[in-house]
Amino acid sequence: MTGHARISIAAWGATVLGSLVLTPVFSGPFLFISAFLCALITGIGVLLQNLRTPRVIVPIVQLVALVELLSLFFLHGTMKFGVLPWRATAVEFNSRMVDAMDSINRFSAPLPQDSHLTLFAVTVIAVTGLLIHVVAVQLRQAAWSGLLLLIMYTVPAATVHGGLPWLLFIPPAVGYILLLSAEGRSRLSRWGRRISGVSHLDAAEPVEASALGQAGRRIGLTVVAIAALLPALLPSLPEGVIGNGLAGGGTGPGIGASISSTDPMLDMGKNLKQGENVVALTYKGGPSGGSYMRLTALDLFDGNTWRIAPRPEGQKITGDLNPPPGYTGDLSTVQQDSMQVDVSRSFRSQFVPVPYPLHSISLKKDWRYDPNSLDVVSANGSIIAGKKYDLTSYDLQPTPDQLHESVTTAAPDAYTMTVPKSTPLDIKQKTNEITAPAAGNKFEMAVLIQNWFRSIGGFTYSTANAKGSGMSALEDFLLKNKEGYCEQFSTGMALMARLVGIPSRVGIGFLPGQAGKDGVYTVRMHDMHAWPELYFQGIGWVRFEPTPSARVASTPNWTVAATGDPTSPTTAPTNAPATPGSTNTPGIDKPRHDPNLPDQSGAPVVGSGNWFTNGGGQVLAGVFGALLVLSIPWLMRMLTRRRRFLRPPGRTAAEGLWSEVRDTSRDLGLDWSEVSTPRQTGQWLVSKLPADTHTAARRLARGIEALRYAEGTNPELDLRPEAAAVRKALWAQAPARRKWRARLLPPSWRWYVRRGTTEASDLLDDFDLLLARLRTRLLPTRRPHTN
Repeated sequence: MTGHARISIAAWGATVLGSLVLTPVFSGPFLFISAFLCALITGIGVLLQNLRTPRVIVPIVQLVALVELLSLFFLHGTMKFGVLPWRATAVEFNSRMVDAMDSINRFSAPLPQDSHLTLFAVTVIAVTGLLIHVVAVQLRQAAWSGLLLLIMYTVPAATVHGGLPWLLFIPPAVGYILLLSAEGRSRLSRWGRRISGVSHLDAAEPVEASALGQAGRRIGLTVVAIAALLPALLPSLPEGVIGNGLAGGGTGPGIGASISSTDPMLDMGKNLKQGENVVALTYKGGPSGGSYMRLTALDLFDGNTWRIAPRPEGQKITGDLNPPPGYTGDLSTVQQDSMQVDVSRSFRSQFVPVPYPLHSISLKKDWRYDPNSLDVVSANGSIIAGKKYDLTSYDLQPTPDQLHESVTTAAPDAYTMTVPKSTPLDIKQKTNEITAPAAGNKFEMAVLIQNWFRSIGGFTYSTANAKGSGMSALEDFLLKNKEGYCEQFSTGMALMARLVGIPSRVGIGFLPGQAGKDGVYTVRMHDMHAWPELYFQGIGWVRFEPTPSARVASTPNWTVAATGDPTSPTTAPTNAPATPGSTNTPGIDKPRHDPNLPDQSGAPVVGSGNWFTNGGGQVLAGVFGALLVLSIPWLMRMLTRRRRFLRPPGRTAAEGLWSEVRDTSRDLGLDWSEVSTPRQTGQWLVSKLPADTHTAARRLARGIEALRYAEGTNPELDLRPEAAAVRKALWAQAPARRKWRARLLPPSWRWYVRRGTTEASDLLDDFDLLLARLRTRLLPTRRPHTN
């Protein structure tokens, strides 16, 4: 097998192994399709190289073939004559990519199995495979292809709730090592057939290290070094790369937090445990005592994550919104509350914080609402930060008797009654045990479950529990450690409600906040909260509160059991006023200070700020960093030149000055020869310099020649004046374009990069020899006797 074919196959294998990390993100047959397409593209590349096609042509043909294959697989109906991708193909491809990005922004991993998502995943993997093939085979730089594998790994690692299993790190690493090994074997094969082991030591030491063993040790050391150094050099990634693009970077005052449409639950937990407690919003009006401000509802639970179920396109806001889903009473008799909301610039979200159920809102043009959940969300990807709006909401106050008499015969949708097949039997048994006294009444069951979480079950509120809300985490929370925060309490009650036949979902939003002067409520980031919403026919979605009083002081007043169950001591609402002189309407839960969060009073209140604090400083820092990176070649050359001229006279100093003249010539575009003698190079310099510098050029060249070859030469010979004169003359007569290039990106700088690579290789050689010596001394081998 030829070397390029071996590397091509290894590149294909590395791509397939690397794409395994995407399996927790995408679903469906995307992996098999990607492997097949990459195999075809690899085969085309090997065939063209065997036909000795010019290297530049090969990736172009591969790209054309990839476009044709993607079109045949996914966009066949748009192709002209059924075989040629046409304008309609490009338009349809773009449309599907837009749909895929919208789904990625709306749903958390794992994403649903849709055709546009499959096309997106296959395209990403196939293009990555093509780039790996170009880098490893065409450019012969297999080591750099590891960056592409790293990107494929880091994105799902930072996106999937709870992180990726550590075992998924192994396939990309194995693929990368195989690719490096194939390239190393190909490079060794150019020297001919290996006769025996490779011995690097002098003949007196019978130490031999096989080529395969050397390659393995070098690759292993390199991989270990990269694994140890790369995390320290790269900035830490947020827990939701795709969705948290709205969040900006860094932390600290003025940065705030965000809620993405990808995984709102994950973002809420991150903001509670790690984020700054800055102001999220302020509002005025509404019911006395404040109002929960909901962002969205998570209604799809697959056993791993709670996320937003697939929804139709939102409806335009042209007037009053749809009536509350499931409510069959007379809405004209229900009290409506008006509110004015001012969202801080620190809170970035595509969802609009509103009370439930919403009746009307002043946001119109770029906003839509979902009729089934009454969420208000951006229609074009914009965020709510810095917006002000007015709204009205229904003040629904169902009574315990109404909820007790409600009979739910069916789920309002296809998601909120679904119980994952992976639900453990012990959770089902515990739910039946808790709800047994309700004698089959759904409302009484819900109250018993709520009370079990708040007072009877022995639960403790703490944000230290970061295990998430997947099935295994819920089982551990419900039956073992019983320690968590609102994520675990809300999802735990929602799952138990479904087990007893009550449709449920999880609301994400904010607690009412802190009352201030003139009836203005201030809501901070640490007021973020999750709660279960249970569906009762004729009444609709009703909020419950299982989170203990360490976080939420009381439960809604409608969650008092109609039977007056004496085992429910914490269901009675508190009537303690929120602030001196004010009253608290029953049913509004006021948050207490969370001992696991930073001091609420010490958090800064972020205003609108100025240009510098609102992003200008980050722009300046980015520009400064870019200029600093671009100046590295110039800085290296300047420091090197300064060091060479500051050395005291001697052989080392003279060689440094000769190297400086060489580097200056290369920087200015002159063809300096490495194989010429100093005398020949001096003659060449004379031909390039004006007449008044010929003497200095000859003296410099003869001085180098004498120091290298002549005996009795003064070792303290000072050639700095001659070198400075030659360099100045070379610089003076160069064109302006060459001078600017020599300043900004001197070509000689690349020589130092190659030298650094060579020195790194020498270090690997020394390491390899050390291992070989140790092996020989610890495990001596017997040599056969010869007669």
